[in-house]
Amino acid sequence: MSPRLNRRLTLEAPDHLSDGAGGFSQSWTAVGVLWAEVVARTGREATQSGAPLSEVSYKITVRAAPVGHIQRPTSQQRFRDGNRIFRIQAVAETNMGACYLTCFANEEVVS
Repeated sequence: MSPRLNRRLTLEAPDHLSDGAGGFSQSWTAVGVLWAEVVARTGREATQSGAPLSEVSYKITVRAAPVGHIQRPTSQQRFRDGNRIFRIQAVAETNMGACYLTCFANEEVVS
C-alpha cells in the first residue's frame, strides 16, 4: 500500500556561521519542500533544564531521491511544519524499489 503524502514539510539543513572568536552559531536553511506522510510512533515525558518536556517520535515517509541529492533527507537535517520541528534521527529506504524513504524523527515540545 502506498503512503498518503498529504503533509507539506520544509526540509532544512544546518548552517554553521563563524562568530569571529573561534566558535560558531547555528542557523537553518531551507533546501526543499517535500510531501510526506507523518505517523506518530511513541511518546515520553522528560525534563530538560528543569522544565517538563514532551518528546514524540514519528515515522515520516517521503518520495525517494538519489543518495547525495540535495532533497534526500539525512540525519543532520530536520523537517519544519509551520512552528513544528521534526529532528531527523535516521533515514532508511522503505522498499527494494526505493520509491520511498522512511525518516525516523523526534519532535520536542516544552510542556
